[in-house]
Amino acid sequence: MNASGHSFGIVVSRFNAFITERLLASAVDALRRTGAKEKDIHIVRVPGAFEIPSAAQALAQTGKVDAIVCLGCLLRGETSNYEHICEEVTRGVGQSAQATGVPHSWGVLTCDNLEQAIDRAGLKSGNKGFEAALAAVEMASVKKALSAQHSALSPSSKVASHGSPVAGKGKKVASGQLPVTSKGKVLKSRTKQKRRK
Repeated sequence: MNASGHSFGIVVSRFNAFITERLLASAVDALRRTGAKEKDIHIVRVPGAFEIPSAAQALAQTGKVDAIVCLGCLLRGETSNYEHICEEVTRGVGQSAQATGVPHSWGVLTCDNLEQAIDRAGLKSGNKGFEAALAAVEMASVKKALSAQHSALSPSSKVASHGSPVAGKGKKVASGQLPVTSKGKVLKSRTKQKRRK
């Protein structure tokens, strides 16, 4: 994986900062280890996880980043608020990625308790911020490769190699231009063909 030449955004929640700051530090570390420069890492802090999707979308729409890492921490409480926020944040991040075309990686912890969150932020279960950053690097590279393949495709079905219009069923050719086949051969007019018969 190579982050060199790419620019990354990180949207991180301040709520449960004890956890999210660990996620952030590991995400930045992952980006640097894979070749990202300091100037290519843009960090945006938001109050809580609920605000991550809107900030991620606004950042993506600037056109300054190739991928976005979303970091936050949601802990289950005694109310149903936890489920509602988890659903909205998940849906919002996905919609932002689809609407903008900029890859978003998921580094939002959804845990039953603080112990689980600590484990996923660098103790027993690795660091999800690091993993999310690596996913962003990979997706930025995938998007670049797909864009290069798309631009390399020639529109041969629309225009012949020398730039003349291609004749096809039901398609008209502008006056003064000779219709050609997709292989570049000039078609003879129908009136001349009829006279020969």
